[in-house]
Amino acid sequence: MATASKTPPGADPKQLERTGTVREIGSQAVWSLSSCKPGFGVDQLRDDNLETYWQSDGSQPHLVNIQFRRKTTVKMLCIYADYKSDESYTPSKISVRVGNNFHNLQEIRQLEMVEPSGWTHIPLLDLLNRPIRTFMIQIAVLANHQNGRDTHMRQIKVYTPVEESSIGKFPRCTTVDFMMYRTIR
Repeated sequence: MATASKTPPGADPKQLERTGTVREIGSQAVWSLSSCKPGFGVDQLRDDNLETYWQSDGSQPHLVNIQFRRKTTVKMLCIYADYKSDESYTPSKISVRVGNNFHNLQEIRQLEMVEPSGWTHIPLLDLLNRPIRTFMIQIAVLANHQNGRDTHMRQIKVYTPVEESSIGKFPRCTTVDFMMYRTIR
């Protein structure tokens, strides 16, 4: 069982996007939940607002299913949870499963979240330390703090690595003759 890597207070996964090494791909997926209270569903989980959240409404495990239309490379999940605001609703034990569909999901990570406050980065790497390729990701909340029944998750982000394109490998244009032709009109 692993412990998730916490970001320093205030560290936002959008800072990773700005470096150009990863790209958020959650909008390319179909999201579903095992249960939710009315007004506390997928829209709140994906709205980029840390004040809103998904609230489950049923028995554990609580599930977040992320399905892609084609096999997709995924490098990392980022989950925002806040123990100070959510207390017994805050997840304490999470399982991350991947596969082609609901019938062949395999657990690749299980982690303990000890009073999380902020973004938790969960690398999704294979045995050779490469980003995984999958059709589906399932996040299962196995337990909450203080033995809470329902759970709150404020945000989930899914990241893929950005691959260098062949276009970016041209030499830099430094002479006047080259600079005349560096853009296409």
